[in-house]
Amino acid sequence: MWNLLAWIVLGLIAGAIAKAIYPGHQGGGILATMILGIVGALVGGWLGSQLGIGGAGAAAAGALTLPGIIFAVLGAIIVLFLWGLFTRRTA
Repeated sequence: MWNLLAWIVLGLIAGAIAKAIYPGHQGGGILATMILGIVGALVGGWLGSQLGIGGAGAAAAGALTLPGIIFAVLGAIIVLFLWGLFTRRTA
């Protein structure tokens, strides 16, 4: 139960920070921000573990630590960028 709560809180933090950092307008409410942050935490944790950075495991585990939040935000920015590529409409 606590692990799920940690994922939700980490998702809120990472998603909100990523949306604030990333330029342009991103739609979606609080649920989209949570999902973005949770997926970002997974991507950030995986990326950090592939690069051999020890603190990245915290993001994959859903820990509310500074390295965990940093990697979750980086992952959320990557996910937000990819989402923008897939949903971009041609005019």
